[in-house]
Parts: sequence; C-alpha cells; structure tokens
Amino acid sequence: MAENERDRRIQDMGTLKALAHPLRMRLYRALTLAGTATASQLAEQVDEAVSLASYHLRKLAEHGLIEEAEPGSGDGRERWWRPASDGVRIRDEDFRDAPEQIAAHTAASRLFFAQRSDMYLRFLDERPHWGEQWAPGAVSSEAVLRLTPAELAELTGEMLALVRRYDELGRAAEAAGDAEDRENVAVHTYAFPFRT
Repeated sequence: MAENERDRRIQDMGTLKALAHPLRMRLYRALTLAGTATASQLAEQVDEAVSLASYHLRKLAEHGLIEEAEPGSGDGRERWWRPASDGVRIRDEDFRDAPEQIAAHTAASRLFFAQRSDMYLRFLDERPHWGEQWAPGAVSSEAVLRLTPAELAELTGEMLALVRRYDELGRAAEAAGDAEDRENVAVHTYAFPFRT
C-alpha cells in the first residue's frame, strides 16, 4: 500500500478477533506510534519475547491490519512492519446480526476500554513527572447532556473532526522538523446514552 488509508473499518469477525487480543492490541498501538518497527523493537516495548511478538504481528498482517515496510536500518534479516491504515473503526452496527457477533464486539470493546483506562491510570501515577506545562491541557471531565440519537451522532462527528484536525496539524509540524515539546497524546472520548 503506497499511502495509508485514513481509518480502516473492521466489519468481519476474523479481523475483530485478531485485533481484540490483549498483546496484539498493545503491539498494534506501539507500531502505530512508531510508524515502522521490527518484531524485536516492538517486543522490547511490550516486554514480551521476540518470537511471541513476531507470531502476533504475523496474525495482524494476515488480517490486513499491518503490512511489511521498507527496512529502516540493520542488516535486512529482520522484517519491518507498519500499520496498514492510520487507525481502525469498529462500529456497533456491523456486529449486531448474531449473538456471537454481539459477544465478540462487546468483548473487544471491553478490552479496548481496559487498555485505555490503564493508560490513563499510568498518566495519573506519572502526572507529577510531566511538569506544569502539561497540566492545563491534560483533562478529565464529564458532561451530561440531553440529546437525541441524531444530535449525539452530530456531536461525535464534530469531536472526531476536531481530533483529526489536530492530528494533521501535529503530523505536518513534525514533517516540517518541528518536534520540540511534542509528545504522544491520547484522546479518549466516550459518548453514550444512559438512564439513572
């Protein structure tokens, strides 16, 4: 693939199950952050054996989630990998047709939430080490709104568009050589209906 697609929409059970494995998701996230990497580099980041990381990377590749990349350095004996898209989208509507689809989607969603929650808890533990310049931007908030399904969809679309705009801004700045004070920033957004 010459150019990464923006977000790949996962619509089949096989790909959903391939990604919804704790180690594979950690490897996928690490590879997304790195851009390109070898199994050895990723294994070190996730603290697993190289052979295990390599096996799970091949499983992700079988489902088109990652692909081989041009070697970044080294002697060429080790495979380099890259994400096949800038991200993935998993929509509820694609996994409603059968109880096993609903269960797989729910299990995947729970795994993704648990990993995101772990990221935030790690930030809370490390917050004093980030320094005061990061404090004003790092936020945790909750808003309770009274919306219709259409308004919720509109809100979600606008929030995602805003996040994409900042993603493109950061990528363009880095491509231009402006990397000073740039860090990976996780933006987790949950919007869902509930009853008290």
